[in-house]
Amino acid sequence: MSDTLAIVLRLLAVFVVFLVFPLVIGQTEHKVMAHMQGRLGPMYAGGFHGWAQLVADGVKFAQKEDIVPAGADRRIFQLAPAVALLPYLLVLVAIPVGPHNAVGQALDAGLFFVLAVMGVGVLGSLMAGWASANKFSLLGGLRTAAQLLAYELPMLLAAASVAMAAGTLSLPGILDAFHWWWVPWQIVGGLVFFTAGLAELQRPPFDMPVADSEIIFGAYTEYTGLRFALFLLAEYAGIVVLAALTSVLFLGGWHGPFGADGLGWLWTLLKTAVLAFGVIWLRVTYPRLREDQLQKLAWTVLIPLALAQIAFTGVVKVLIS
Repeated sequence: MSDTLAIVLRLLAVFVVFLVFPLVIGQTEHKVMAHMQGRLGPMYAGGFHGWAQLVADGVKFAQKEDIVPAGADRRIFQLAPAVALLPYLLVLVAIPVGPHNAVGQALDAGLFFVLAVMGVGVLGSLMAGWASANKFSLLGGLRTAAQLLAYELPMLLAAASVAMAAGTLSLPGILDAFHWWWVPWQIVGGLVFFTAGLAELQRPPFDMPVADSEIIFGAYTEYTGLRFALFLLAEYAGIVVLAALTSVLFLGGWHGPFGADGLGWLWTLLKTAVLAFGVIWLRVTYPRLREDQLQKLAWTVLIPLALAQIAFTGVVKVLIS
């Protein structure tokens, strides 16, 4: 009975994090962009520092009419937001937060699991673009497919380098094997992983599938109300997952200068928060890449770098052994 209760409490904690953290990221993005770009609007709602801006957005989405285009594939159109959002909930179950089994569910092949499930989330955009009966949406869906094919490979190769270094596919096992000198050793793989993750989330400067100046809003053009809000929530949940995975794989997760046992969870959260801030910072800093530039970056820069990191990891492993 105690084991069942422990599992229920862990899953409940994961669910609470899933509901709260993406909203925190959304609120932070409002404020960071307001300061960096001098936007006054997000600083007014609710009075002090615009604290109620996210609440106002939620009320706005809830009041909007839920419309399904007459020519759309109704079932696929309605299912797409859930397909985009739910995989990130499953990924959070396998990401360790602290030592001593502080994870929703420890998996022997946890790295394979999280990468495979994250890839499923992109299918929500493909489904939305195909089912909307809108040429702009279809074009956005096709761009999503091209982006997925280009950036999934460097992301997998970068993660494989860490698994090779640790000798395990278990995320807690990777953290148990971590040493401080892994950060400079695997830094190239970490940059490749983080960049490819941004592209898979379709975050600026890799937001070609939702280029509002070209194709209105890509695969999400026909979505309104709460269904559109679910796509936005999936984006923020993806930021949480990407930042947490990067911190676990390349920055040592719960390892820190002090208090690794008692404050391990705090180090994980701090690293995740810093990386999430970096995602927002990149949005307001760099212009959108052209489609050809986006593909060229993946195939001529990121993939060779990831392969070089794997080769370097193999050489170091042989020298150590």
